[in-house]
Amino acid sequence: MLEEAKFINLSRSALGKCINALAENSAHVPIRDSKLTRLLRDSFGGTATTSLIVTIGPSPRHRGETASTILFGQRVENMLRIKD
Repeated sequence: MLEEAKFINLSRSALGKCINALAENSAHVPIRDSKLTRLLRDSFGGTATTSLIVTIGPSPRHRGETASTILFGQRVENMLRIKD
């Protein structure tokens, strides 16, 4: 289980790096950093229709994760604006 969580976090991190690079209109997007980003490659550009649903909880003890999730959603929104 711990090994699986490690791979999930690595994939999430790689996805975040790709989203950041695209949102900043970077010349290099690290698509090859994980299997997840390689699978999503066609969704990152061109004429793909992209949707993202982020969920957050109201609990104060999850403030950090909530803020991180909102920021991720904003980065995706910025990426989509550049793509259009």
